[in-house]
Amino acid sequence: MRFKDKVALVMGGNSGMGLATAKALAAEGAKVHLTGRNQQTIDEAVAAIPGSRGYRADIADIASSEAVVSAIEAEDGRIDVLYINAGVGGFAPLRAITPESWDQTHSINLKGCVFALQKAVRIISKGGAIVVTGSIGAHGALPGNGVYAAAKGGLYAAMKVFAAELVGEGIRLNMVSPGPIDTPLLHRNPGMSDADVATLKQRMIESIPMHRMGESDEVAKAVLFLASEDASFITAANLFVDGGLLELR
Repeated sequence: MRFKDKVALVMGGNSGMGLATAKALAAEGAKVHLTGRNQQTIDEAVAAIPGSRGYRADIADIASSEAVVSAIEAEDGRIDVLYINAGVGGFAPLRAITPESWDQTHSINLKGCVFALQKAVRIISKGGAIVVTGSIGAHGALPGNGVYAAAKGGLYAAMKVFAAELVGEGIRLNMVSPGPIDTPLLHRNPGMSDADVATLKQRMIESIPMHRMGESDEVAKAVLFLASEDASFITAANLFVDGGLLELR
């Protein structure tokens, strides 16, 4: 019960790693608020997490993040744990990148996350903990991953700066960077068929020292560690959850 009586907001908490984290936070005593873009999966998540609250919000829409924070402030007055997990993927080689695909990915994975943090930190006080989802894609050179890597790399750089700005206020900010995790996001890559996804997964598995993909629950455990008092002397860290993919190259 590391989060007993804590108020938590999981942005992108209606599926995959976000949902697993929302469930784990609630299981350890937190009151959970979660966001997502799909009302059906939001409703399903709320039904599965007793006492939780769900909000339909697009992190690319800065006003919607502000509305969520204001609703939580009105109900609970504060946020103790913030997990920013909303994001999109997609692959395109250099010659196939379009301004539209660049802007869409960056509006969610970088700009949206930064401004969601800006809005939420208004009601996070001393002792609060923030975790943001990065990616090992920001630290490797996977062909076709340039747009996503640029967004997540920018997010990593920005979060280190923000951690330095917040440390004097007693607020910790850390990043968790998953490797190949079997989540619904993997199956939502534009232009990729089921066969393409299966081929991609097999290639990933072959490259991972542990010879398997990770599970959402394994990422959730890392998030809860960084958000808890178990990590009270840790800030600005970037924890890889990747089966050794980067570390054992």
